[in-house]
Amino acid sequence: MKLALIQMKVTADLAANLAHAEALAKSAAEADVIMLPEMFCCPYQNREFVKNAQREGGSITETLSKIARETGAYLIGGSMPERDGERLYNTCFCYDPEGNRIAKHRKVHLFDVDIEGGQKYQESRTFSPGEDMTFFDTPFGRFGVIICFDIRFPAFIRELPGIDFLAVPAAFNMTTGPLHWELLFRARAVDEQIFTFGCAPARDDGARYVSYGNSIAVDPWGKVLARAGAEETVLTVEADPSLVRSIRRQIPVGKQNH
Repeated sequence: MKLALIQMKVTADLAANLAHAEALAKSAAEADVIMLPEMFCCPYQNREFVKNAQREGGSITETLSKIARETGAYLIGGSMPERDGERLYNTCFCYDPEGNRIAKHRKVHLFDVDIEGGQKYQESRTFSPGEDMTFFDTPFGRFGVIICFDIRFPAFIRELPGIDFLAVPAAFNMTTGPLHWELLFRARAVDEQIFTFGCAPARDDGARYVSYGNSIAVDPWGKVLARAGAEETVLTVEADPSLVRSIRRQIPVGKQNH
């Protein structure tokens, strides 16, 4: 399986972000799976979430469906501010190669932190939490989908049924990113004996919220297969799904062995 992580620059122009995501995804058209970052469509700020929130069927999800259809790839559509009635959610929409929506994940664990001398943020000021675990099947295996802060809750991830891959659109910051980003992706890969993929926005040092970047792919041994830096890039990686089954036979510690 060939996977492309689109670590893209994000601006305050929604239409420009959508066009840019489409162009970068098309440059990775040979990929079987394409993944966008958390909040690929707008800056990571509460007021921008409110300003750019859309219901499913708006220009953001229509663009995502188009990208999947035109590239012929499975698309894990990063995340967007989704409006549903009076509530907003941080939501990842996923599509099959025909452009059909096959899953959506509403971020369950909202990013509410107050780190001494570092980051302070309350995502719950704007978003409501999701409630569901999310997964979908492909010819390569089963993908679980979570968003950013969800990765800090291993018991939640452990309940995802029979996954081979964990897709995590995320935007870690410059306080937690250098310390925890790689550690968490390697830990969840070893815990569950799965591939883990993290896709982040490119770093913009002039933004109010600065993304760490460093999009990453880790195999079930905990080995980093590929890792970006801070800059905009399309990070491609090949993952052999048979490695999941091989490692589970060799080290039978997962829930599938009990």
